[in-house]
Amino acid sequence: MITLNQISYRVSGRTILRRLDLHVERGETFAVMGLSGVGKSTLLKCIGGLIRPTAGEVIIDGTEISRLRESQLRQVRRKIGMVFQYAALFDSLSVYENVAFGLRRHRQLTEEEIRDVVAEKLGLVGLSGTEHLMPAQLSGGMQKRVGLARALALDPPILLYDEPTSGLDPITAATIGDLIVRMRDQLGVTSVVVSHDVPLIKHISNRIGMLFHGKIIAAGTKEEMEQTDNPIVRQFMEGSTEGPIRL
Repeated sequence: MITLNQISYRVSGRTILRRLDLHVERGETFAVMGLSGVGKSTLLKCIGGLIRPTAGEVIIDGTEISRLRESQLRQVRRKIGMVFQYAALFDSLSVYENVAFGLRRHRQLTEEEIRDVVAEKLGLVGLSGTEHLMPAQLSGGMQKRVGLARALALDPPILLYDEPTSGLDPITAATIGDLIVRMRDQLGVTSVVVSHDVPLIKHISNRIGMLFHGKIIAAGTKEEMEQTDNPIVRQFMEGSTEGPIRL
């Protein structure tokens, strides 16, 4: 469903991604873990077509997107739902209008049809009856769930999650993790999650990749990554100060 071939990304003379390869199967959840500032969000933006790599290919469901015109790229982006790190809700819009935003822009629906879709997606994330609330009235976890409902509104086959548990307490973070698993199992979506939350990554992922110095240096199942001989992966997953990673 998602293939990255030798992608690189440079900005202001700094190389963020370096000849990176990645393959995500249809219907799986692939988690990218790594230190803060290592380029995880940049990788996600390349997959979502929000930025173009300096070199290499980004292939989404068989279409190479890095050289498409903007009008063509917009068509591919409709296959992708993005859940941003801090929810990125429109503060001046209600929960209802936030979830309906993409529907109004990209679908020719009646108000009754929009209302039905919004209710359905809010129900999926456990927020039925919150349509009238404003973002300021929501907890951080509720805001993240509204962001997920908005990402689901257009029924995308791909979901991208940028640090979905950032700033949340452990119980709320576990709730978000359960939702990510449910979206895969119930809707069959293909997901890429970037995070440094190791317990979350172990819980949600079919496979895990380690991003380090601009490349995916190791990838595998949770069991394979836990048993790896790679000292960088072992140190990160154990949260140890001893090892090759130096801050």
